[in-house]
Amino acid sequence: MSAKTLYDQQEKSIKRKVANMSDAKTPQLLDVQLVSSGWLNKYELTYRAPDGSTLTYESVSRKGLKDYARTLEANARGDASTPDAVCIVPILPDGSIMLIREFRYPVNAWCIAFPAGLMEKGETLEDCVTRELCEETGCRVRTDLGGEVIRPLPQSGYSSVGMSEENVHVVIAQVERAGEAQPERNELIETFTLARGEIASFLESNKDLIGTRCQLMLEAMKTQGSNMSEDVHR
Repeated sequence: MSAKTLYDQQEKSIKRKVANMSDAKTPQLLDVQLVSSGWLNKYELTYRAPDGSTLTYESVSRKGLKDYARTLEANARGDASTPDAVCIVPILPDGSIMLIREFRYPVNAWCIAFPAGLMEKGETLEDCVTRELCEETGCRVRTDLGGEVIRPLPQSGYSSVGMSEENVHVVIAQVERAGEAQPERNELIETFTLARGEIASFLESNKDLIGTRCQLMLEAMKTQGSNMSEDVHR
């Protein structure tokens, strides 16, 4: 049996298990009501629970009512998710990783993260990566490697499923410095780099707040060493 055949069989088996676990226990969305609007819209969701009772749940989204309701319906059908934003893991030519230290207003503190941003209407993933790299770091995607320099993770993920449907696609990118960063007026961003051998000590000593995606990715890099960088070149 080939490795691909085995992988396909395992994937189908996992999907069957998940479907069997969830089908009879999935609440049914009955209504979506806009409670208040703004840059973040607040919603009240009404569900029929598996036992037949109804329950309400509060959520927030940047989407308007129609788009938000369509997204929730698509999620229930298992449709492929459309990313709302990207998060970029930039690998420099010497193998070091570029991070940002940004003042984040909702937490009133500086936060360690990878460059990230919302996708604009009509933008491809690659376009968004290029734009956000330039704006936040002054870097660009390398053109001298002749191979795959932008590697999206197989599946996009969610920022905070207990509160929002925001969908973020993490991308590992081989980059190089190209000029000065061009952040927006309200963006306070500093860049810094970490060599592979510095990641463990940084995680032990860092006192700033840190984004969960960044924290987990750095932990993986600490464990895997240079494998992640090598994978991008394949």
